[in-house]
Amino acid sequence: MILYPAIDLKAGQCVRLLRGDMAAATVFNDDPGDQAAAFAAAGCEWLHVVDLDGAFAGQAVNRDAVAAIRSAIDIPIQLGGGIRDLAAIEAWLAGGINRVVLGTAALRDPALVRTACAAFPGQIAVGVDARDGKVAVEGWAETADLTALELALRFEDCGVAAIIFTDIDRDGALAGVNVAATAALAQAVSTPIIASGGVASMADLTALVSHADSGISGVISGRALYDGRLDAAEAVAFLKTARRAEQEA
Repeated sequence: MILYPAIDLKAGQCVRLLRGDMAAATVFNDDPGDQAAAFAAAGCEWLHVVDLDGAFAGQAVNRDAVAAIRSAIDIPIQLGGGIRDLAAIEAWLAGGINRVVLGTAALRDPALVRTACAAFPGQIAVGVDARDGKVAVEGWAETADLTALELALRFEDCGVAAIIFTDIDRDGALAGVNVAATAALAQAVSTPIIASGGVASMADLTALVSHADSGISGVISGRALYDGRLDAAEAVAFLKTARRAEQEA
């Protein structure tokens, strides 16, 4: 299991939202490149970046901030937020992003996911964000009449690199990750699942690791890393140890 520290961008700053509410944003760092470098220095193997403004605008807004992050670190980056067409996907990948996350586009235009997976093998992830079990899109401002599992199953056969499953009701609330729902989704699909939303402590990582054989391949953490409840270096070391143990079992 891999730790993906999260950098959520709003107006060029690193912020965390409470349950996806743009009006409830806390600024943790006004230098995204500096924040990315700190995560890399702690030993993190990947970085999860979201253009929050872009998610609402339907197009890239924090392009300069993303560029600053890319130039500050060598580790892979997965990026989501406002990426709605093949041209945008191609541009981000050409600009050094390693994996693009499609959320709203996955619901509105599933053919785009299939086309992108064929064009860029291993570089497309799908964001499945759920509120009360239903998929939320457009920066989580709208809820669709579709369950997280139903959306995930649409892309079982097209080569999606990972599904990022976020429980919106827990995101940024430090309420603990929804292990049961995440594990249930992981067991129901063959695509690797990255858990997101509510990670508050090492106890959450321990709980997720206990379900690693279900198909949970990673975990995203934001607020807990920023406020010190979770130490990035300690978390990375713990997950690496757990991964080695699983491989040797």
